[in-house]
Parts: sequence; C-alpha cells; structure tokens
Amino acid sequence: MSDVGDWFRSIPLITRSWFAASIAVPLIGKLGLIDFRNLMLFPELVLTRFHLWRPVTATLFFPITPNTGFLYLVNLYFLYHYSSRLETGAFDGRPADYIFMLFFNWICIVITGLLMNMRLLMIPLIMSVLYIWAQFNKDTVVSFWFGTRFKAHYLPWVILVFNFIIGGSFVNELTGNLVGHLYFFLMFKYPMDLGGRTFLSTPEFLYRFFPNRRGGVSGFGVPPTRPAAQEQGGGGGGGGGRGGRHTWGEGFRLGGE
Repeated sequence: MSDVGDWFRSIPLITRSWFAASIAVPLIGKLGLIDFRNLMLFPELVLTRFHLWRPVTATLFFPITPNTGFLYLVNLYFLYHYSSRLETGAFDGRPADYIFMLFFNWICIVITGLLMNMRLLMIPLIMSVLYIWAQFNKDTVVSFWFGTRFKAHYLPWVILVFNFIIGGSFVNELTGNLVGHLYFFLMFKYPMDLGGRTFLSTPEFLYRFFPNRRGGVSGFGVPPTRPAAQEQGGGGGGGGGRGGRHTWGEGFRLGGE
C-alpha cells in the first residue's frame, strides 16, 4: 500500500485531484450511495430546476458496468497520463494557467452538453486535454496498439476511432477534440502564428490563489518552447513491453528509438 500511496502522491496536484474525483464519484454511483441519475447531466433539470451540481458531477461520473468498465479504465488512464504530462510539461510551474485551461474547456463542454442533450461529460474533458498535449508534441512519434506508430498530432483522432470501436460512439471524443482545438487556437495559434488579437487570458485572481512557480511568467504571453513541451523520453504513455504496461500513446522522438 505504501507503493500505491507514493505513486498517488507523485501525481501532480491538479491532475491528482481530478483523477481522485473521477474514481470517487463513479464509485459513489456504483455503490448506490447516491442515485447515479442524480450525477448525470439532464439539461431540463439544470435550466428549469437549477440542479447546478449536475455539470460538475457529470464531468466526474461514468457508469461502471461489465459493458463500460474497460472504456472507463482506458479513459481514466488517458486522464492520468496526459494530464500529468501536460501539467508537468507545457504548463510546468503555471498552475493558474492549467486550471484556466481546464475551466475554459469544461465550460465549452457543458454548453455543448446542454445543447446536445449529453448525459456524461468525462470523456470530452479528458479528450480536450489529450488534444492539447498532442498539439504541443505534434512531431513526437507515439506508439499505439499492435505496434502502430505515428505522430502525436494524429493521436486524438486515432483514439476517437478506438473508443468508437469499443464504445460504439464518437460524439464525446469529437466534442473533446473540437474544444481542445478551440482553446489551442484562441490561446496560441491565432494570436501568435496568425497575428490576431488575444481572446483568452488567465484571470489575475487565479494567479493570486495559484502563483507561478520557478520563475514562471504570468499571462501566458508566449507558448511554451518546443523543448519544454516535448518532454524527455517523448512524453508518451505507459511503456508497452516494459513491466507489462500498455502503450497507449507512448512517445518517441522522430529519428530515435
């Protein structure tokens, strides 16, 4: 148990909190401590009866059944792996910026969920984070199942197809990818590559609560440099063939093994 505790404490703080909540809330629903229907997003109840907790619980809840358990575990792994890599890579020392990114993505996903009558929002938020990681590491080569290798730029779309095969739908993944693209475009691509105005910036009050560390500059005036974004060892996931772990999105730099 001490090894598990050490591993859990080694997870970056924001990712650790999100990861723990994404385990606790589904277990609460699975054990029947709270009716799982009270954890899901029902637009009419949010808008007419002001069930304001539902957008939050719908982001953390996922039904655990024999048919959905594998999909839940896969996406829990994606949450742990890519959120950790992003929090300690491109957003290293910038907790306020990382929280703002998650909040912006969550707001967009909640609005989409209300408009499209979506019940669960866990996968879209995870996919939005994975998409942003892939943009920062687009030229990194990643390994997927059956030894397939491709640039990280394609990883969100490969996972969309993968989750469609095992889950039967791609709406959640597509929503997450589009929201992640919206954040990356407005925060970095449009103002920096295309010379447009800045539409997104982290509110100053977040820096007061979550100050930058190790000399980070508030405001995210420039995107993280490529070496910082592409973590050592390719920033990938899991190390297939090493200790029996899976290789969902394991990274290798181009030209390297």
